[in-house]
Amino acid sequence: MTPRPESSGSRPKGTAGEKIPEQPTAAQKKSAAKKTAVPKQAAAKKATAPAKKAAAKKTPAAQSPATKATAKKAAPAKTTAKKAVAKQAAEKKAVAKKAAPAKATATKAAATAEKATPATATAEKAAATKTAAKKTTAKKATAKKATAAKATATKAVAKKATAVKAVAKKATPSKAPATKATAAKPPAKKTTAKKAPTKKAPAKKSTAGTAAAAPAQTTPPEMEIAVSPALGAADRDRLLNGTHHNPHSVLGAHPVPGGIAFRAFRPYALSVTVVAGDVRAELNDDGEGFFSGLLPLREVPEYRLLVEYEGTVLDTEDAYRFLPTLGDLDLHLIGEGRHEELWTALGAHPMTHQGVTGTRFSVWAPNALGVRVAGTFNFWDGTGHVMRSLGSSGVWELFLPDIGEGELYKFEITRPDGSKTMRADPLARRTEVPPATSSVITSSRYEWGDAEWLDRRAQAPAHEAPFSVYEVHLPSWRPGLTYRQLAEQLPRYVKDLGFTHVELMPVAEHPFGGSWGYQVTGFYAPTARLGTPDDFRFLVDSLHQAGIGVLMDWVPAHFPRDDWALAEFDGRPLYEHADPLRAAHPDWGTLEFDYGRNEVRNFLVANALYWCEEFHIDGLRVDAVASMLYLDYSREPGQWTPNEYGGRENLDAVAFLQEMNATVYRRVPGVVTVAEESTAWDGVTRATHHKGPSGFGGLGFGLKWNMGWMHDSLQYMSHEPVYRKYHHHEMTFSMVYAYSENYVLPISHDEVVHGKGSLVSKMPGDWWQQRANHRAYLGFMWAHPGKQLLFMGQEFAQGAEWSEAHGPDWWLLDPGYGAEPEHRGVRDLVRDLNTVYRATPALWRLDTDPAGFEWVVGDAADDNVVAFLRLDPEGNPLLSVSNFAPVVRQDYRLGVPEDVPAWHEAVNTDAAVYGGSDVTNPDPVKPEAQPWHGRPASIRLTLPPLSTVWLRPA
Repeated sequence: MTPRPESSGSRPKGTAGEKIPEQPTAAQKKSAAKKTAVPKQAAAKKATAPAKKAAAKKTPAAQSPATKATAKKAAPAKTTAKKAVAKQAAEKKAVAKKAAPAKATATKAAATAEKATPATATAEKAAATKTAAKKTTAKKATAKKATAAKATATKAVAKKATAVKAVAKKATPSKAPATKATAAKPPAKKTTAKKAPTKKAPAKKSTAGTAAAAPAQTTPPEMEIAVSPALGAADRDRLLNGTHHNPHSVLGAHPVPGGIAFRAFRPYALSVTVVAGDVRAELNDDGEGFFSGLLPLREVPEYRLLVEYEGTVLDTEDAYRFLPTLGDLDLHLIGEGRHEELWTALGAHPMTHQGVTGTRFSVWAPNALGVRVAGTFNFWDGTGHVMRSLGSSGVWELFLPDIGEGELYKFEITRPDGSKTMRADPLARRTEVPPATSSVITSSRYEWGDAEWLDRRAQAPAHEAPFSVYEVHLPSWRPGLTYRQLAEQLPRYVKDLGFTHVELMPVAEHPFGGSWGYQVTGFYAPTARLGTPDDFRFLVDSLHQAGIGVLMDWVPAHFPRDDWALAEFDGRPLYEHADPLRAAHPDWGTLEFDYGRNEVRNFLVANALYWCEEFHIDGLRVDAVASMLYLDYSREPGQWTPNEYGGRENLDAVAFLQEMNATVYRRVPGVVTVAEESTAWDGVTRATHHKGPSGFGGLGFGLKWNMGWMHDSLQYMSHEPVYRKYHHHEMTFSMVYAYSENYVLPISHDEVVHGKGSLVSKMPGDWWQQRANHRAYLGFMWAHPGKQLLFMGQEFAQGAEWSEAHGPDWWLLDPGYGAEPEHRGVRDLVRDLNTVYRATPALWRLDTDPAGFEWVVGDAADDNVVAFLRLDPEGNPLLSVSNFAPVVRQDYRLGVPEDVPAWHEAVNTDAAVYGGSDVTNPDPVKPEAQPWHGRPASIRLTLPPLSTVWLRPA
């Protein structure tokens, strides 16, 4: 490191090793020699002013044997030089800077090294050679600093003798006097070290030039002229203000001329001591939490710091002695937006670094003037824990030794305008329980037991396998249960009902429970409301071991404006788009991500992988895709800016979704992504490399929510049966586009809140008719091409709409409740629908292939009847017939394939066991040779009122 010039300010304690010797006369030599035995107490008093400034002038080289020899030979020249120097010093009012003879100093250093009093003796000699007039001049020059100098001299003699003795014993004889510099307080004002022998003033060449030349043969050049170890004013200010980009370059231990400079920044510390093997050296208190010292070492040793605070002493590693924990590859990938395991690079990670245990903190904040770490480990004062900037990457990093799991932390960011903000870690993997907002240091020790499940899930793609989903809001499914308690109940309940998957509403951390998790602030942390991240892993593992896949809602479309989270994270738009028209989400008061920025795109793509890889999530249902795809989404003319081609498509979002899907499918076998996309965007579930008519490649999703089917079918069911014939197309139109995408049929939380009522309450008629309509609709839904999703509470016909405050009305299933059989009957129907569904490949093998569906009758509007066949690849059929009229239809004729000898009921939603009127077809139904509905054979059925009947070959 290039030494810094000494700063101005008050003078520190001086040492013999810091002096630049002036050559004495013969008389002065004799006088000085007689004073070598003067008690150090007297010397301290006499050295109050002169010794303070003389200490920094003398070099370690003056103490060597070679120096002594040179001093003897150069006595005459030195006498003349001394006079010239004295005259110049007097003119500058610096008479007090005279030093003792080099020969006497060297002799005394050898004789008094064990007593650690070289500064005292030298000061005494300097004082004895001065005239009364010179003393008067020195007093004027140092009057303002007399008190500080006395205190310094006293401390140097009385308090640090032990530390200096230890250093002196370890130092070489030629450098014994210089060991005092390890505890010397560096000067704040300019000293004669700046006018050292290397200066080209003629008067000084005759003296110092000779003294410096001789020891060069035995002492390395960098050890010749000691520099001040104290920080300059600029570095001090930047560290104090939290705007230093490279604190490691000035703090810690650094080779400098004269040895190794140790610097520590420990606000509120009373003292800081360096411990290196047997060496203990207390650093000088430079004020405002800064400590420094110079040890005459040739290389940086392994060392620790003893930091004394009020009432305690902390034995710790120095955080500023460590190399960066992130390599060039990490930084390159982050800059390119291609770090697929970003969570391993950024955030807080307990680790062992250079043989020391601690925690690595790193954060992306390219606009910050400075970043500091604050937490419980430093009483939320990050002043002393300044992070370093890793070049142009925008990443700040700091390894803190002895800090481990469970500690709370945030990043204190200095914005471009100089103001400060305290921010939670965007990549925190654990958080405090809301409404608290701190991040928590964590690491996982969970041992998974779902290897068999992971192997099995990749055997068939989701769209060719049974896929019925139970949507769950975990905090309210059974209010008060933790992740581990849910793991005891949820898998058993879902398995009993026969669902293949659960979909968890956003489990990522969010501050407001009323958002149901859709306004995320902790994208990498499962909500702490229900337990730790490993507790969440336990829940997922338990579901897998029960044979149930786990989907989770993922929210990359927007984030809230909380001032401790992502909004203007480092003082400027960072995660959000810089254009206010692109940043503000008009519907939810949130901010939209800037998908065109490499690091932001990386943040989200890596987040998708994080949940799949770290928590074994089987699929991501991506929320609000439509709001991402369109620049004019919920915006009026003039409130949005067209793309580069003049269109309304958000090209950055398209590229992001394509990259996310391609990356997830490449890295995680068997995973599925599901888009909640409510428009007719072309190619949502088409491969990213296949372009459609619009010119875009597919978005690459595995499945898409069929919002059109959901809207149309619920609209149809809400009408009184007498009017349904006028809306018959609402139940059949979905087959016009059924194979344009790979669909999921969703009855989600969005349809049972905010005044929409529960599913059963949407149905017309009295309570019996409502439940009958509810059951008939579920039967139609499970038979329709596409996968199924049902929100919790709808499986037992809950009458009230859902509220996150209390969850499903489980009391409806209490045997003591009078209507319990009616609600339990609906739940039993859902169980049987799932059972038959999973056992009937015709209902799922060709979900995305038109060959798997055939209309029987789709235009019986006057009858309110819809009938169709579902087929598996081998041609095995299932016949689904729905009668949405409240009347029984006897001998209702339907055309069927002639090669099926008989049909029998597999499911009848009107069965008494489900709470129906029990109008059934108990015996096998045989085809007749009468053509009907364009088929060569037909059967006659009794259709129950408001029902769906499934028939399979007998």
